[in-house]
Amino acid sequence: MDLRSPRARQRYDDLVAGAGQGVVCLDFDGVLAPIVDDPARAHIHPEAPDVLVALTAQFRAVAVVTGRPARQAVSLGHLDEVGARAKDHGRDLLVLGQYGHERWSASTDRVVAPRPPRGLASLAAELPELLRREGLEDAHLEQKSLAVAVHTRRLPDPQGALERLAPVLQRAAAAHGLTLEPGRMVLEARAPGMNKGNAVRTLQKEHHADAMVFVGDDLGDVEAFEAIAALRRGGMVGLLVCSGSEEQRALVDLADVVVDGPDGVMQFLRQLATDAGDHADPPS
Repeated sequence: MDLRSPRARQRYDDLVAGAGQGVVCLDFDGVLAPIVDDPARAHIHPEAPDVLVALTAQFRAVAVVTGRPARQAVSLGHLDEVGARAKDHGRDLLVLGQYGHERWSASTDRVVAPRPPRGLASLAAELPELLRREGLEDAHLEQKSLAVAVHTRRLPDPQGALERLAPVLQRAAAAHGLTLEPGRMVLEARAPGMNKGNAVRTLQKEHHADAMVFVGDDLGDVEAFEAIAALRRGGMVGLLVCSGSEEQRALVDLADVVVDGPDGVMQFLRQLATDAGDHADPPS
């Protein structure tokens, strides 16, 4: 665990002390699951189910906050099974998908979602021809319920393709009233206002959280980091954790703690659950 900010240790200790009134927020890809070439083949770290259950025993809520559709994250992570185990602690496991616009909870096993944004279907229909004109027809298109993503990871020059496509997709998304979000070898078009910062603020209000930790790895997590930093200025305990990689370093300078990818995330979260349990039940 690499402590990056001067107050990282104190913030960690405060989070441990406030776990009973705290919320744990975790991205899916790059945090719970390693990044893979095919998004449909992503699976959570083998230690993640036990770690998530351990966290639910100590924290008021545990939420996966992801750009993926909520039901897809549940399926790939077998989070329904994890959530069933969490019920033993009287807690609910949540998934806020599509940057918080979709919601799944283990207690109901239902996804609540709004209608797709206007312009999304039209843009999705245009994308194959747009990619063909750019000579990038082999880029992977991922159609989500509330967004559409173009992945360049499978191409011979993923970064070069991403840089070529960004201005083209930016114009196309804007023409349909959508916003474009860059990520790790991916560009995603979605409705304006869909971001993880709003999801974090919603969770804080719903659970009256006095403490929060967010673990992220990519540009889509910047708004979540900024939201927790703002809540922290208002008096809430907040810890920002970056799952580090060579592909994306946007969160490193914002983070209190940097860990080494999903393996490091599991180690950090297991220690967090252990420390919170020790604090709640000190030895007699």
